[in-house]
Amino acid sequence: MDINQLILDASSRIKPFIRRTTFSYSEFFSKLIDGEVYFKLENQQFTGSFKARGALNKILTLNESGKSISSVISASTGNHGAAVAYAARQAKIECNIYIPEGSSKAKMSNMKNYGANINIFGSDCVEAEAKAREVSEKNQVPYVSPYNDFHIVAGQGTMGAEIKSQANELDAIIISLGGGGLMAGTASFLKSVWPNIKVIGCSPSNSAIMIHSMEAGKILELESLPTLSDGTAGGVEQESITFPLCCKLVDETILISEKEIRDAMVLYIENEHQLLEGAAGTAVAALIKMKDKLKGKRIGVVICGGNIAIDTLKHVIS
Repeated sequence: MDINQLILDASSRIKPFIRRTTFSYSEFFSKLIDGEVYFKLENQQFTGSFKARGALNKILTLNESGKSISSVISASTGNHGAAVAYAARQAKIECNIYIPEGSSKAKMSNMKNYGANINIFGSDCVEAEAKAREVSEKNQVPYVSPYNDFHIVAGQGTMGAEIKSQANELDAIIISLGGGGLMAGTASFLKSVWPNIKVIGCSPSNSAIMIHSMEAGKILELESLPTLSDGTAGGVEQESITFPLCCKLVDETILISEKEIRDAMVLYIENEHQLLEGAAGTAVAALIKMKDKLKGKRIGVVICGGNIAIDTLKHVIS
């Protein structure tokens, strides 16, 4: 399967429904690493995160299949659910989202704002995903995976195609790593056009299942602890298509503490004057943690989302 062709097809398909987000040069963070830092501002995307890209591509592809689609089912800790609801609204169909207990209230509210029907099940995103797939199969309703689907990966990869059109060649790109859809799509495209780019994946130490799985050479079932980076938290489906892609494409991984995420978020808000969520803060924290190694380089950092609860924001900045 030619992922890059799927990404180019997805770019044309979803173009009317997404924002071409800014690839913004940062004076402060460039000085911090004595290089050039550019932030890809997916916190400005529809629904407040990059997830709109993949959900739109999947649902629009379903609509093009010739079958009569009246609804879809998905599972999410928040951002993907809002994206599926947004995409379903564009396609004029219904969507039902399964979420685990303890999901972000801000992200639940965001999903509801876009018209999602919310169903709470399980304590982890893997459990919610399993239930959603069960209901999908029983009722013969299409399931929209958060990451384990080539159309989702291709949709997320459209961000890489945008970056290519917005920048000269980068030395490295930093992407937060959860289920791996954003990483797999974006890194696939950028490595095809800039073969020497270094791809850095980062996750919170409290929930880094993809990173630990990559190190082990197989998908592990590990406990996730609470983290500000709720958008990347939770397990990875067995036999996920993103796992081999991440193993192939990611050049370096780094674990980030909760304090490092919090401090990075404050520094970003103070100097970039924009909100970001914990998953995006994880990427900023990785940039700061690796500043000596990245000195003098041209670096892209993905600000993957900006959906943060007011109570969480108060905690971060207090």
